[in-house]
Amino acid sequence: MSQQPRVQHTGRLMRGAALAATLAFVPLTAACGGGDDSTESERKRSRTAVTDAPANGVVAPAKVEVIAGLTGCTPKIRIAASELRQGVCHTKKVDYLITTFPTDELKETWLDSASGYGGKYLVGTRWIVSAQPQLLDGFRDRLGGTIRQLRGFGPAAEPSAS
Repeated sequence: MSQQPRVQHTGRLMRGAALAATLAFVPLTAACGGGDDSTESERKRSRTAVTDAPANGVVAPAKVEVIAGLTGCTPKIRIAASELRQGVCHTKKVDYLITTFPTDELKETWLDSASGYGGKYLVGTRWIVSAQPQLLDGFRDRLGGTIRQLRGFGPAAEPSAS
């Protein structure tokens, strides 16, 4: 019996595990997605908005290490798979993720999967930065990209009357 099919199956399992590990970490780094009162056309515009060039003039797509360097950290690579590379930046104030993809299609697939968690992300050409929302504008100034609000599943939190 040949071992080749088993190797291919194991490779798919490893890629699936890498994607699952990435998605499991998303809720820890992203803000909860509350109600979004914007219209469909506003959401489409925010997704496709062209931003100013980054202050450092970086040409995207870039590696995790390059993006991390521009944000002032040295990343610890958590996932190195054919579908994505992900590094975590740990600072005294905050932790954040930088994820790069070999194609924009894989980036969009990741965003579709993450949309269940909601939150805001800085999205560029084949890369995503997952950080606390108040940090994203500063990162956008350095990296370029577009801040995208993803809508989570489930009811939005309502202020209590008491």
